[in-house]
Amino acid sequence: MRIQSIGKILGALPCFALLLVNPLQAAATVPHYDHIFVIVEENKGYDLIMGHPDWAPNINKLAHEYGMATQFYAEVHPSEANYIAMLGGDTFGIHDDDAFFCKQGVKNEFCAKTDTANYADHTITARSLMDQMAEKGLTWKVYMEDIPGPGSLVPAWPSASNPVKGVPNALYAAKHNGFVNFKSVNTKPYPELMQLMVGFHQLDADIASGSLPNFAHIVPNQCNEMHGRGGKDGDGTPEDCRSGNMPGLIHRGDAELGRIVTAIMQSQAWTGAGNSAIVITFDEDDGAARNAPVQGCCGYDPKSPANFGGGRIITLVVTNHGPRHVEDNTPYNHYSLLRTVEDAFGITEHLAHAGDTKGGIVSMVPLFVGKK
Repeated sequence: MRIQSIGKILGALPCFALLLVNPLQAAATVPHYDHIFVIVEENKGYDLIMGHPDWAPNINKLAHEYGMATQFYAEVHPSEANYIAMLGGDTFGIHDDDAFFCKQGVKNEFCAKTDTANYADHTITARSLMDQMAEKGLTWKVYMEDIPGPGSLVPAWPSASNPVKGVPNALYAAKHNGFVNFKSVNTKPYPELMQLMVGFHQLDADIASGSLPNFAHIVPNQCNEMHGRGGKDGDGTPEDCRSGNMPGLIHRGDAELGRIVTAIMQSQAWTGAGNSAIVITFDEDDGAARNAPVQGCCGYDPKSPANFGGGRIITLVVTNHGPRHVEDNTPYNHYSLLRTVEDAFGITEHLAHAGDTKGGIVSMVPLFVGKK
């Protein structure tokens, strides 16, 4: 494998060397992982995060200490379908933020785009990572900050029709919870769903008790994931959650991210002998970056309204036993991430675009090399 050491070039100490991986000569396979934690942030392009280390000190520190994919892309704008792509390997024709129960012609507060031609059914019957894991006897759980109750299927909380005084609307947003779009999840018996779709109090409890699942998908609320809220005087939106306050919004999200990563690193799952990884990614880039000439990579179609690329975003891989100080410039996207998770759990089936090797989808091996 051809690797260049910046430390050697600049005379830095080897322990601070940053490794640049040649995408054509990466290691062959992803080793087995016991735990993978995927933390998703919102709507910030690569340059906005890496270009402002004072706004996002935790992300920048982790990027330099562990592994960073420097050419990672989302699939589409806006948010929802990117979350779906991470779990099913496709956007399934979705290119809006309508609720999971929306179908063409349905009129509802949460179904704003249903008059659009060729509108996609937002309940997906295709197989998902959750189906694959269940078949392998592996566990999964999605942790959504401020979900109004375990297993809740509400599209947003609070909402215009159900406001809460002093709390910004849509602090929890199901458009950032791709799990609810899959029929195999949203039709589960409620007692089972209550164990699988939970809030951050349960995340803290699972870390403390050592009962974390094999796969954990973690999404902070819209104030803490860098999305932000519109913010009107008296509506309960903190100043550093207002969408116009870019430094404050990013710094707030970065601080919450640091808290989550620190907690996971203190868990039994992290300190044990097995391989564990924390993946930090974003759903799509920011508005200012959407004029970039290239918006996607790997299994995408610039002419597709639902798979035209969601821009370049930062994605980090933090491992307990894996590589350090690595920059991987291989083109990746959320389909690549799904393929990598499948490989790491010994799942040989690659769903939809996750199996599109002709389209350039490859596993993120250099960032996941760990103990065999």
